[in-house]
Amino acid sequence: MSITEVIEDEMNAQEQETLSTEFFDELLSSLPKEKGQRTPDIFLYQGFWCQPKEIQAIISIQKHYTAEGTDLILATIPKSGTTWLKALSFAIVNRKQFYHSQKDHPLLTSNPHELVPFLEYKLFADNQIPDMSSFPRPRLLATHMPLGAMPDSVRNSRCKLVYLVRNPFDTFVSIYHFIDKIRPKALGPFSLEEAFDMYCRGVIGFGPYWEHMLGYWLESLRNPHKVLFLKYEEMKENTSFELKKMAEFLGYPFSREEEEDGVVEGIAKMCSFEHLKDLEVNKMGKGAIVNFENKHLFRKGGVGDWVNHLTPLMVERLTNIMEQKLACSGLSFKLLL
Repeated sequence: MSITEVIEDEMNAQEQETLSTEFFDELLSSLPKEKGQRTPDIFLYQGFWCQPKEIQAIISIQKHYTAEGTDLILATIPKSGTTWLKALSFAIVNRKQFYHSQKDHPLLTSNPHELVPFLEYKLFADNQIPDMSSFPRPRLLATHMPLGAMPDSVRNSRCKLVYLVRNPFDTFVSIYHFIDKIRPKALGPFSLEEAFDMYCRGVIGFGPYWEHMLGYWLESLRNPHKVLFLKYEEMKENTSFELKKMAEFLGYPFSREEEEDGVVEGIAKMCSFEHLKDLEVNKMGKGAIVNFENKHLFRKGGVGDWVNHLTPLMVERLTNIMEQKLACSGLSFKLLL
């Protein structure tokens, strides 16, 4: 019997709501591990790499989160435009209650991660099991989990998923700079070259990233009414068009009157990277996701910054990996050269 089955038996036998430390430690000891970037170790769990607290939360999500047909779930690889996607989605879904130009709009006073909570970092973090019965409907939620790790209720219900992906080159650069800011000093320095090698091997949070992307991409092809697959670069190039596509998919399409009144452009402007980054609530404080400063959630938010950081050999290596891993899938990325 596997350690996962033992844990499940223990939980059922004792009718436990949360996972005991003893059995969780046994689980970790059974998993492949490598050196982590912001924790001492990172572990391969159910085919993807996670920190211990993420694994603990995922186990709880898989056991205790039941998706409802009206749930709207935003999914991303870390540092792929998550904060922006949350802001846009919140503004779309709640625009009847909160007009984009009102001075007390929640996005002007709260970080987007507080308004659209992560399943694994907020709701089910630290071995807690939240009571979600009183959440306003639709429940707007977020995750970095791969599609295959989501509970069966996500796949079997009528809930919808919006997946935002960024080209792997810019994603790596953004991840590296983010980790460089929040990495505990006790773990020592972490070079760009070392981080890049791990990235190319898929040993990053919720990686391999190509498996993460392909899971949502292929499901969006099979079931386009279930999964909307968006590209960061296309959203930056034509935000209004992509915003209308997102609103239609979520079930909150813009009316002709709203479009004529500039609501689409107004939401795009309010939720722009430049505007969000300049808000006091996003420059001060910490804890919007976990216990690090909110300002670290914003760096450049642009397209093509990878050319300033990657050597020709790095570009060649990552290009070859992408061509190999995404071959015949139909998924590709336009790169700014």
